[in-house]
Amino acid sequence: MKHSYAVCGCKSWNKRIFDTTIRKLPGTWVFIASKDELTAGTLGKINPRYIFFLHWSWKVPAGIIQQFECVNFHMTDVPYGRGGSPLQNLILRGHKDTKLSALRMTDMMDAGPVYLKEHLGLEGTAQEILERSSEIAAGMIEKIIAGNIQPVAQRGDSVAFHRRKPEESRIPSGLSAAQLYDFIRMLDGEGYPPAFVKSGGFRYEFTNAVLHDASVEARVQIIPDTSS
Repeated sequence: MKHSYAVCGCKSWNKRIFDTTIRKLPGTWVFIASKDELTAGTLGKINPRYIFFLHWSWKVPAGIIQQFECVNFHMTDVPYGRGGSPLQNLILRGHKDTKLSALRMTDMMDAGPVYLKEHLGLEGTAQEILERSSEIAAGMIEKIIAGNIQPVAQRGDSVAFHRRKPEESRIPSGLSAAQLYDFIRMLDGEGYPPAFVKSGGFRYEFTNAVLHDASVEARVQIIPDTSS
């Protein structure tokens, strides 16, 4: 039987991995890029066996989660690290690698049963890590549809992460060179507020960090600070 599938992704690299890899898998594949496209009417026409969420910035309606088998990819070894901003929270805690977990979506955030997990390294910028995670997710999607993998309930104590706010991108004082490098790179990605400092009526935003022995080299954009 030929199945249909939907893939939801709101970032440019999600569409790229869909076009280069996922849509070539067996079955009929549809890409959904915005919350306005993710409706019961649209999904009813597709009738997807699974809906895969690569990177999604909006709450998925409860009716869709209840009607369809929805799978999201979370960048922690759940139940450790449920919640928002997993990439940044992991790096701030000193993690060098993590697991990308494929979860059955439920009404509780990141608490659903697990289909499978894959290793994910945390080296590089946020952009590089996020693109790498989408590539890994594509391989996980192939395994899920080929093996009809049944999700298993999470085990262990839950550790929750908080979703970071834009003002938390201000670089704190007292960081070592390595910590400063990590702080800049973990925010260096599409859609993230970059690491910054304010001084003398200007806002200094940092990207493209390179760690040397005891210093950090980075690109800086200087913007007049109009905030009160």
